[in-house]
Amino acid sequence: MDYTSIKPSFGDRMFTIINYSLLSLFFLMVLYPLIFILSASISDPSAVVAGKVWLWPVKPNLMGYEAVFKHKLIGSGFLNSLYYTVLGTIINVIMTLLAAYPLARKDFYGKNVIMLLFVFTTMFSGGLIPGYLIVKDLNMLNTVWAMVLPGALSVWNVIITRTYFQTSIPPEMLEAAQIDGCNDFKFVWKIVIPLSGPIIAVITLFYAVGHWNQFFSALIFLDKQHMYPLQIILRDILIQNDVSAIMLSDIQDAARREALRVLLKYSLIVVSTVPLMLVYPFVQKHFVKGVMIGSLKG
Repeated sequence: MDYTSIKPSFGDRMFTIINYSLLSLFFLMVLYPLIFILSASISDPSAVVAGKVWLWPVKPNLMGYEAVFKHKLIGSGFLNSLYYTVLGTIINVIMTLLAAYPLARKDFYGKNVIMLLFVFTTMFSGGLIPGYLIVKDLNMLNTVWAMVLPGALSVWNVIITRTYFQTSIPPEMLEAAQIDGCNDFKFVWKIVIPLSGPIIAVITLFYAVGHWNQFFSALIFLDKQHMYPLQIILRDILIQNDVSAIMLSDIQDAARREALRVLLKYSLIVVSTVPLMLVYPFVQKHFVKGVMIGSLKG
């Protein structure tokens, strides 16, 4: 029987039309802000302030980007953010795998108690001041470790990674490997990690985004400008141009400053998000699978 010749019913056609209409609407809702920000970042500042930019650029120019990249610390800030992101993500992923795999093993004694302690930390914490004092007592102020070690492990990522191991790595595979003389470390390295590409891609993206956008830790733990991440530099650029009208000599200068401040806002958004947008396509194929498998326990 040729099922391709069966005509869809009226209800099926209506469902398809409504489904595609809603998806198209959601797509436009997500796409429009991205196009608007990009267009505003390369438009004339006066046009942006006047609200003349709706979709496409008005009098295109690179004034905003020139103002951003003229800052003397923009290069070091980018390299620092890249360094913190790479190093911090590597530490995060290793710590998460080391914590999640034992908790996924049925023969691990006391795993429920340890998991309870992990979850407890998500509901209660020592606070900002105790955290600062710990970092200070460990002599990590103004060091790279202050940026990567305090948040070295995310309990949420441990939970979804543990669930992935429980649902995707059958116990029979471990038993077969042990019969062949494979120890636990070799089993993790040779079998578990190669089979865990989707969840590793997911937590890598989560951690990398967190490190790239991180600025609060730098405000607290760093006071040396050459160690500032990109987000702090971009924040300083925006603040330096955000001058009160009372401090300016005339109205024209105030208007020019306000126009440049608005233009800088959109330029800074583009500069800070483009690196992550370039990385995302390489992990997107694993992203949905890793999130869905790691979030449900079968």
